[in-house]
Amino acid sequence: MPLYVMLTRLTDQGARTLKEDPGRIKDVDNQLGEMGLKVLHQYAVLGKYDFVNIVEAPDEDVIVRASVELASRGSVRVETMAAIGVDEFIEILKS
Repeated sequence: MPLYVMLTRLTDQGARTLKEDPGRIKDVDNQLGEMGLKVLHQYAVLGKYDFVNIVEAPDEDVIVRASVELASRGSVRVETMAAIGVDEFIEILKS
């Protein structure tokens, strides 16, 4: 299944929600699963972004819908990009 990196930044609303209910992070993982994504890894990070998620999705349509759904809630801003494993990348370059 294709891999994607989701970089998210909390909005003010999202930061308030997280402060009041830190477990909300896991709820979002479950909701992503219901949208057809599989969360492989999730990291809280310091810097420009607040979270980095590595997810699998069956196709771009699913990841687009999930990204827009998350952003439409008003608690995060999402940047999503396709990820290619290094071995697969090398094979692409060889062909």
